[in-house]
Amino acid sequence: MEKYNPTLRIGVLALQGDFEAHIRMLKGLGVDAKAVRLPEHLDEIDGIILPGGESTTIGKLMIVYGLHEILQKKIAAGVPVWGTCAGLILLARETDNALAGQPLLASMDIRVRRNAFGSQRESFETDLSVPALGEAPFHTFFIRGPLVEQAGPEVEVLATLDDGTIVAVREGTLLGTAFHPEVSGDTRFHQYFLRIVQSVKR
Repeated sequence: MEKYNPTLRIGVLALQGDFEAHIRMLKGLGVDAKAVRLPEHLDEIDGIILPGGESTTIGKLMIVYGLHEILQKKIAAGVPVWGTCAGLILLARETDNALAGQPLLASMDIRVRRNAFGSQRESFETDLSVPALGEAPFHTFFIRGPLVEQAGPEVEVLATLDDGTIVAVREGTLLGTAFHPEVSGDTRFHQYFLRIVQSVKR
């Protein structure tokens, strides 16, 4: 398994949701990963992960804890950010069915639909073809996941479901996945994000 520069510091937003699994996976890859709950936790961070959870709750807590504006500034400054599931919703410029008062970071040129797969398929697993990660399929877990309805011209589509539904995107230093790579046991998406972080840090 590829090891990364141990001086890389990755912050994982830890207000609600599945942040601990991200931290474990990052530490297994040899990088310094820490929970972010307060603005000062974002000092000297090289990359940020916005985990899955409940996007409305996480968005409101970002404002309560004074993180919303600082995260927007970090993104504008080019700090790499990866949103998984709820984190993807928070990165989007637009979401079709946000609850009233849903704060978004509005940084990625995508439109996202929340809880896109409905009650029949609230949670499911599937193998995805992700050319950026190599030939082997990536086994994914969708847990009440969103989907990307529209992607702007600068957005690279990294993966779709068999029916063409967009579920992984990249725009510059921003990465978004509609699923939960941190529960798959496959570190390739985390490695992909770390390569983005390393390219900026150089």
